[in-house]
Amino acid sequence: MSKLDVANIRKDFPIFTRTIRDGKKLVYLDSGATSQKPQSVIDAEVNFYSKNNAAAHRGAHQLAEEATEAMESARQIVADFLGSDVDEIIFTKSATESLNLLAYSYTSLITKDDSIVVTEMEHHANLIPWQQLAERTGATLKWFEVDVEGRLDLSSIDQVITEDTKIVAITHQSNVLGTINPLEVIVARAHEVGAVVVLDACQSVPHMPINVVDLNIDFLTFSGHKAVGPTGVGVLWGRSELLEMLPPFLFGGSMIENVTMTSATWAPAPRKFEAGVPNMAQIVGLGAALNYLSNIGMEKIYLHEVELGAYLIKRLSALEGLRIIGPQHMEGRGGTVSFTFGDIHPHDLGQYLDAQGIAVRTGHHCAWPLTRKLGVPATTRASLYFYNDESDVDALVDGIIGAKKYFGRS
Repeated sequence: MSKLDVANIRKDFPIFTRTIRDGKKLVYLDSGATSQKPQSVIDAEVNFYSKNNAAAHRGAHQLAEEATEAMESARQIVADFLGSDVDEIIFTKSATESLNLLAYSYTSLITKDDSIVVTEMEHHANLIPWQQLAERTGATLKWFEVDVEGRLDLSSIDQVITEDTKIVAITHQSNVLGTINPLEVIVARAHEVGAVVVLDACQSVPHMPINVVDLNIDFLTFSGHKAVGPTGVGVLWGRSELLEMLPPFLFGGSMIENVTMTSATWAPAPRKFEAGVPNMAQIVGLGAALNYLSNIGMEKIYLHEVELGAYLIKRLSALEGLRIIGPQHMEGRGGTVSFTFGDIHPHDLGQYLDAQGIAVRTGHHCAWPLTRKLGVPATTRASLYFYNDESDVDALVDGIIGAKKYFGRS
């Protein structure tokens, strides 16, 4: 395995000191839904409320100045983490809000003669906003299909991304399949026709090194709570020239330059997209979270998850009747593995595993078109993170074997 000292890392997370279900050890394999939080992140929020609580960017008193400095310091941390300029970082309440912000802001720039491209593997948060944008404007919604291995079929890329394409919105890593999509070819084709690329990086930013300049994309979003950060805070990164061009999504305090009774003008980005009092404590917590991840090292985290993911696939593949949904090896995929197990419904399997203290996700994972395409109404999903190790995988496999006996399938 990799060089990460998982036993010591777990000591940073208070939740791993508790037990589940009559004293059983917590085996947490649902980080794709939300990650656990280290004490440093919890402390950052508590300290803000305890010592610096005031409305950022409002007021000239000391607390307001401290709150503003804390929030803007966190913005710089996010920018450094992504390799961007600080004024390209917009704070939202979630990645879902970030994507809706973009979809609404683009409404006046899309016509019925345009097309918008997505994929069959998108989370609903990166599908429905674009569906609705197409419906509002009359634009055509097109998509890349998923092949039997759980990868995008790019054989018709020139027919999907065409001269009328204005937006290509794509997930970096599938929250169901673990597939990491080949961005280079998609971005190149999108830019060839003048389209912008929106990257849903919720499942990649917490798990691998990300540099927005190197990726050559136009927008990126991720959520804090999947990156050991607080709930209630998301990030939208966008190229500065595009942010300046787009109209705001929400209106109110802080995002204006000048207001009369009949008109208003907007402050420069990022402020024009941050109406209202921001989620200051959560933003400060996000800064602490990204510092925590940086101190461990994103490359180390990525390599650890690749090794552990390979071990997970190996152990699961050895179980008779278990079917992995998605790529069968770790090339071009991350540490999220969805599967079915014989005729045991995923919900039943998930409940049995929960009784053993093992937390997994079951269902369609907010990707209903994908599960329909693959012919599975639901799957069980194990999603790994840097605080998992082989003992967690072994516990999962033992739990699946136990479920087989419990449901009388042995």
